[in-house]
Amino acid sequence: MNVVIDTNVLVSAMLSPGRKAYGIIQSVIFGDFQLIYDFRIMDEYVQMLHYGKFGFDEDDIADFLSPIREHGLQIAVPPMKDVAFSDESDRKFFEVAKASGAVLVTGNMKHFPKDPIVMSVSDFYERFLN
Repeated sequence: MNVVIDTNVLVSAMLSPGRKAYGIIQSVIFGDFQLIYDFRIMDEYVQMLHYGKFGFDEDDIADFLSPIREHGLQIAVPPMKDVAFSDESDRKFFEVAKASGAVLVTGNMKHFPKDPIVMSVSDFYERFLN
């Protein structure tokens, strides 16, 4: 199954190993799911993990992103302008998920349109990993 991981899930996984977000990332690394992303998503991953308030070490960031890049699939998608977003920075995740037939996993359900492809961390974990 294809999955798109919102940045907040990735940050949560780094902040709290052993919790549900971390389990989802580990399942991607172990090949249980195919992570789909585009250059905009990877750019946001890199930028947010380097955000000073998190205090992540450069080596830890590289160690975390390396298998994601290695096991993920980067695609290019056309823009989707017919869906409204309160925060335009979230649009890319929805566009990639729609274009690739993926499930979008997020910690912020209210940021995305009501759509069956959008799932919370808890719902995804309970449905596919528990």
